[in-house]
Amino acid sequence: MKLLEQVQRGVVSAPRRTVIYGVGGVGKSTFASMAPRPIFIPTEDGLAGIDCHRFPLAGSVADVIAALGELYTEPHEYQTVVIDSLDWLQTLIFARICKERGVESIEDIPYGKGYVFALTPWREVLAGLDALRNDRGMGVILIAHAQIERFADPRLDTYDRYTPRLQKLASALIQEWADDVLFATYKVYTKTTTEAFDRKRVQGIGEGVRILCTTERPAHVAKNRLGLPDEIPLDYRIYAAFLRGENPLADTETPNPEGD
Repeated sequence: MKLLEQVQRGVVSAPRRTVIYGVGGVGKSTFASMAPRPIFIPTEDGLAGIDCHRFPLAGSVADVIAALGELYTEPHEYQTVVIDSLDWLQTLIFARICKERGVESIEDIPYGKGYVFALTPWREVLAGLDALRNDRGMGVILIAHAQIERFADPRLDTYDRYTPRLQKLASALIQEWADDVLFATYKVYTKTTTEAFDRKRVQGIGEGVRILCTTERPAHVAKNRLGLPDEIPLDYRIYAAFLRGENPLADTETPNPEGD
């Protein structure tokens, strides 16, 4: 069959590959637990208090690969696979590379090649997740903590921004692979007051409102392929509505923090 006879038309619908990262305790795991029939592969002991199905705590990359393999080969009714968290999985990957190379720290491998070697197990994990998505129809949610790193923008002065707490090569690989990269944080406003001697004081003000930032801004890394608003509530039900092509925020008025 000629290639032109194999051309497809229309929107391709497939389960999402979602990365959610953010500050500690904001509710990333709770967000994932609200996905359709989720099963967690925990690489850290952080699911206390969350009612969810989970594999035993993974102590190695092999444990994670084995869990993915069992989800692929065995009958089950799970619809979403969740890895919690990527930064602890990275620790397991570094341990594997150190054992293979006979070093105590990945930094002991010259010229930064240890981080290049680490991309191989990362690709193994992503390939397993893709197999579950493509052949078993499972959605994927990957959870990570956030870090603040310096970003050298050639157009501007260097500035700080939030990124997933991952080594840069791995972070770039995963962000490119994912359909959506969402930054979970708290809504914060700033208030400037004038003190003695005309000194300006800037205060951060927040009411504990949790949000997902969905598009990249100088303050954080993010992306989405759904045309999401820049910010949505940290609630999987709202995210799922957008996945269905709905806009649950269409009739929501944006509150004015100044009260005007």
